[in-house]
Amino acid sequence: MHLKITLCFLFLTATPAFAQAADTPLLIGGCQGCHGASGQGAQGIPSIKANHSRDEFIAIMRAFGANERPATVMGRISRGYTPDQIALLAAHYARPQ
Repeated sequence: MHLKITLCFLFLTATPAFAQAADTPLLIGGCQGCHGASGQGAQGIPSIKANHSRDEFIAIMRAFGANERPATVMGRISRGYTPDQIALLAAHYARPQ
């Protein structure tokens, strides 16, 4: 009985990490439409790949969401992400540490 409870607890606490990892390609795909397949940017859209540290990337996304950074569509887009999703994007696009 204790084993079943322990396994159930481990599964439930690990599930969010698995779900976040599975969401990463979907999140990245949302950026690729404008910023390019690798985040390189093009035609007036800035590169987002390896230009900023993780903390800077997160701060920029928060600034877009708070309308504290000029943007055409990024303010609306950034407000659609949760803090955890922004952290996942930062982990993918930020400069290696």
